[in-house]
Amino acid sequence: MTAFHEGELAIQDRAGVRAQAARLGDAMLAAPDLDGGMGRFLAHRAFAVLTARDADGRLWTSPLFSSPGFLEAHDRELRVHAAPGPGDPLEGLAAGQPVGMLAIEFATRRRVRVNGTLTDSDTGLTIAVDQAYGNCPKYIHPRQIDRVGSAEQRVERSATLLPEHQTLIANADTFFLGTIHPTRGADASHRGGPPGFVHVDGDRLWWPDYPGNNMFNSFGNLAVDPSAALLFIDFDTGATLHVSGEATVEWVAPSDIDGGTGRRVSLAIESVVSR
Repeated sequence: MTAFHEGELAIQDRAGVRAQAARLGDAMLAAPDLDGGMGRFLAHRAFAVLTARDADGRLWTSPLFSSPGFLEAHDRELRVHAAPGPGDPLEGLAAGQPVGMLAIEFATRRRVRVNGTLTDSDTGLTIAVDQAYGNCPKYIHPRQIDRVGSAEQRVERSATLLPEHQTLIANADTFFLGTIHPTRGADASHRGGPPGFVHVDGDRLWWPDYPGNNMFNSFGNLAVDPSAALLFIDFDTGATLHVSGEATVEWVAPSDIDGGTGRRVSLAIESVVSR
């Protein structure tokens, strides 16, 4: 198996960075070392996000918040002593499917991506890990966070964004993006920028692509399967906004708004869950 699938290779070729990406590919395919420093990092986290499909096959990205120690890694298995709660679009998550997880520490701007298969969801979650690797700290805004969401917050479901949703997005400097590939699994990633870098355009969202590690994991997935899930969090109130739809990578004239990359993503909104 090659380090990158056909979608990732196609995007790397078009961006002219295939050689640079290839230098990072071996680390992606290396057997995950969850007993070392990466496992210790996971063990100290209190917050992560998870990408998976619901019972209807729709892709969502949801927050997982607990206390340090809720992520327990050993060998090539990750036990998650938490699960999406009542009202979350991934409540009652079914085992036997690919999932992607991102554990992040905002204060030190560190993050680790873990991709694999959900083997058990009866008591917490158990993930058989295929890939685990760190990402650069670029565009992570340092902050302290408390628990997000609560049982007391009302869950609202709609097909479009409400005015309060648009306000949350307009003020956001961070969101989490979930994508998936038919055979290479699901992925959860972080996106950051200046407040308002995600734009609302009718029933669509779009955001610029800033320079990154050139692997294009998310873009590569979208080139094969347009399913996409966005998670926005109001870190002051704990409110969460889940958006699911289909996304397209657009190649445009480079400008200041996209850091000169000439790339942006447009998402057609299909379903919204907020609390």
